[in-house]
Amino acid sequence: MPPQDMTTAASPSGGAAPEHPGPDRLLDSLQHQVAVFARRAEQTRLGGVGQVRNSMDRAAYLLLNRLDKEGPMGVKALAAGMGIDSSTVTRQVAPLVDTGLVKRTSHPEDGRAVVLQLSPRGQARLEEVRASRRELMSQVTDGWTEEERDTFCALLTRFNGSLAARQAAYQPPQPD
Repeated sequence: MPPQDMTTAASPSGGAAPEHPGPDRLLDSLQHQVAVFARRAEQTRLGGVGQVRNSMDRAAYLLLNRLDKEGPMGVKALAAGMGIDSSTVTRQVAPLVDTGLVKRTSHPEDGRAVVLQLSPRGQARLEEVRASRRELMSQVTDGWTEEERDTFCALLTRFNGSLAARQAAYQPPQPD
């Protein structure tokens, strides 16, 4: 069992030790564990293992992953799909274009429009990072059953979806 500090101290039920009993105990434990997770994720960057560890920042990974899964798209579509503004995507994509991981191409139907596309070099780099991160997830969840991994992934996916929906509901629409 890993060493415990004030950020990981657990109650007999496995959650964070509540500071006070009451109806909010579970939600207090949940928000605390999410905060601990965010800090630990940032500390390790959940970057992977070996030489690839910490070699790609979160923004780059998420952009490359979306382009891989959804194919070439414009900055606005990429921004909308990620729940961030276009200027942020433009800023985050620039170094990916400069390093040859992403290429700008003309839109197939409207030659004036530009779409972003994962380059072959970007695809290879993304696969390398994915393999490293997959190994890290294997190590971190070593001893978990396949069902536990599946349940955790399903709940984390649902949690992230709820956060995204909440963020979308509170963001003003972007001008065209």
